[in-house]
Amino acid sequence: MKTIVLIDDVQINLTLLWHLVKRLEGYESISFLCPLKALEWCSQNPYELIIVDYMMPEMDGIEFIKRLKNYPATHGIPVLMVTANDHNDVRYQALEAGASDFLNKPIDATEFTIRVKNMLTLHETRQKLADKAEWLAEEVRKAVREIRDREEELIHRLSKAAEYRDPETGSHIKRMSCYSRHIASQMGFSVTEQDLILEAAPMHDIGKVGIPDAILLKPDRLTDTEFLFMKEHSKIGSEILSGSSSRLMQVGAEIALSHHEKYDGTGYPYGLKGEQIPIYGRIIAVADVFDALTSARPYKQAWSIEKAMAFLKENKGKHFDPRCVDAFFSNWESVLAIRLRFNED
Repeated sequence: MKTIVLIDDVQINLTLLWHLVKRLEGYESISFLCPLKALEWCSQNPYELIIVDYMMPEMDGIEFIKRLKNYPATHGIPVLMVTANDHNDVRYQALEAGASDFLNKPIDATEFTIRVKNMLTLHETRQKLADKAEWLAEEVRKAVREIRDREEELIHRLSKAAEYRDPETGSHIKRMSCYSRHIASQMGFSVTEQDLILEAAPMHDIGKVGIPDAILLKPDRLTDTEFLFMKEHSKIGSEILSGSSSRLMQVGAEIALSHHEKYDGTGYPYGLKGEQIPIYGRIIAVADVFDALTSARPYKQAWSIEKAMAFLKENKGKHFDPRCVDAFFSNWESVLAIRLRFNED
């Protein structure tokens, strides 16, 4: 049974309203002589309609409606005001306060039934529309999540493809991605932006799929000519990822192209300097270099953490954005936890 709230300071009026509501199928009523008690009940219980008298000693119907607005759960619930006052200014005040309709005393049973049924039908329709809108919104959220999941799967597969041709390990990808998120967090990026860089970071070296094995897998130091070929991987990665409408792919393309730029302008491919380098590229540069230095490879020994830290600090303002380096060293325990979590297999 659905509930209709009745408020009047005269018992005989409440009794009359009770009998009228009783004729409505599927509805019951709850009555209050005190508007304050009615307010308290309404703030804690569900109901479909309020019928309130205008003239009451403790607080009139207009004041009751105004106070009712303080409870968010009551918003949208129709209010029918009963009044013997036919002055327009009273009706205007009531409408401004939030009254939905009026009934004049003495109450006509037929008019009461018609007006109440109309208000209940309208309220039910609005509720169904609101429920449908929420359902549609949830369906949209599900669709967006599915699209995002497919994007993440694609990125994972692209990154795996690069791993098969790159001597760097999957653990490196995970660590540097989490380091990048850590830096973004310490620089005050929103959670959305932190997640974005975490998901885009694995694509930073995707362009290495276009580098010949003789260069990519060479165990010795590259010649100047070979290094020129190797540097092309940043442009190749950008070309692979560019042109997408996906924000994730766009950031991935930006990172692929810019993470080898240096803060002093001596990096590649374009020799960008300072804040000409996209912020995501500047962040990835710190995370990628630190993990590369502290990781063992077939062609080199791992640096100690202390030596790698010293390298980053010495190259603030040269290779690296000073703000990104400072952010990396903030909350150092988090960096060590990431390193431990994604240790080499």
